Amino acid sequence: MSKNIKWALGIVVALIVVAAFVLYPKLVVTLPNDGADAKPNTFKDTYGGRYTEMFQIGGNAITKDLAANVYNTWGLNGSDTTRDSSPPALLDKIDVKEMAKQFGMLAVFKNGPRLWTLDWIEVEMGKEVDFGGMKARWVNWLDLRGISTAPGAADYKDITVTRHTRFGFNKGTRVSLLDDPEGNTWCMKSFSLITFPDQSFADIANLGSRLKLPAGWKFRSVVLEQDLILTPDNTGTAHITQDDFGNTYDRVGGPYSNYKP
Repeated sequence: MSKNIKWALGIVVALIVVAAFVLYPKLVVTLPNDGADAKPNTFKDTYGGRYTEMFQIGGNAITKDLAANVYNTWGLNGSDTTRDSSPPALLDKIDVKEMAKQFGMLAVFKNGPRLWTLDWIEVEMGKEVDFGGMKARWVNWLDLRGISTAPGAADYKDITVTRHTRFGFNKGTRVSLLDDPEGNTWCMKSFSLITFPDQSFADIANLGSRLKLPAGWKFRSVVLEQDLILTPDNTGTAHITQDDFGNTYDRVGGPYSNYKP
């Protein structure tokens, strides 16, 4: 090999190395361990309370091996008195691109505002993080491989999550249910005001007439005759889905609840 060719190859290799150092921080991000010191919290009287989830997304953008830290606003931002933990004055001014730069993440995603349809929550919460003035605490780590955060991507799909929570509905509470073609039942835990902010929480029982349900899916609204408790299975796995209005449901029955309504 001639000296000129070796010299040229050396320049190319050097440029690749320099490019790698420049691009690596932007394409591969390690999530902070904000759940390391998570402690159990119990919230009661959550029904109709407004909250938002914030996702810090990291991982490898080249291989699409992505994951997220999930932070929830509930219990913060004055919600003890207002029952609104993500007021518009704080939520609307959040610039997710600016937040991604600030935290050194691949992206930041704003999942809200939403309203709880639950009566109580038991959840482990970790580090409190300030998202441009709106505070939220770590509640979960989410594997995003094969999952899109684009609107509609989760509609009527079975999504697996890992968590340590218990969600409860009291006897006498009206709940919204989806029955899928495989015989699974899903119970709404979160009412979305993201895609359709004109959704009426008061008219939730009639939501089925507005949904574009896939073939074989059915919507039901029932008043519980006993308390309903949603849990992960013994491996910490739970299953969620969404309807085409962005409302989120947990699978019930079997190891995922105390009974199937």
